[in-house]
Amino acid sequence: MGRIDDAREAFLKKDSQTVLSAHTEKAIHQAIHHEEKHLTSFNLPEIILGGQDGLVNVLGVILGVAAATSSSQIVIVAGLAATFAESISMAAVAYTSKLAEADYYQSEYEREKWEIDHVPTGEKEEIRALYENYGFRGKILEEIIERLTTDKKIWLKVMMEQELKLEPVDRKKILPIAVLVGVSALLGSLIPLLPFFFLSVKPAIIFSLLATAITLFGVGYYKAKKTLGRQLLRQGIEMMVIGMASAMVGYFVGSLFKIPQLP
Repeated sequence: MGRIDDAREAFLKKDSQTVLSAHTEKAIHQAIHHEEKHLTSFNLPEIILGGQDGLVNVLGVILGVAAATSSSQIVIVAGLAATFAESISMAAVAYTSKLAEADYYQSEYEREKWEIDHVPTGEKEEIRALYENYGFRGKILEEIIERLTTDKKIWLKVMMEQELKLEPVDRKKILPIAVLVGVSALLGSLIPLLPFFFLSVKPAIIFSLLATAITLFGVGYYKAKKTLGRQLLRQGIEMMVIGMASAMVGYFVGSLFKIPQLP
């Protein structure tokens, strides 16, 4: 783990010794030069996005089909179709959204660069306004403006991060992130579907619901542990209830259009 990860863990555990070691002069200066790695190494949001979406959506589909028919084969076929469609769709959405984010950042970067070249006075005034909001005035403010605008790379970085609140997107990581989301969706989708390979429809529904509920609770619990460090049970129950409520819509829709058994 890096310095930011150590500091995060120390905060969650309220470990004052570890947080001090993460804030030594050496640790801070080493980390600043590798800031981007720390910002992009935490993939929990992508895993939860894909896994939860696949889990809940496919559960809704197979419950709807299971409520409408007593054929495990039909449920499995529908579930597999939904599983692969869901995983591919989630990966594609993750890829295109990240790509759009990268393109938007690049277009704004080019615009800011052009404005610095053509209207430097106005861009300096924007720096002044930004740092006035931080409480700087007078000579200190003018020195900050002078130092920041001497180097165009630093100037651009300040404008992108502090004025536009934009972070660069590493295009090399867009595809791996999309694959991670897709694989997470695939694995999540298989959890509610597996019981139907081994059991008849009615008991499979029960085991599918139990497996999904336990998984959702575990994901919520783990997410709270890694991010909040508290309210673990509450977060687990909350994710479980929301996910199960969403999936149950499929069951009720299937019940409304139940297919009668053939003689």
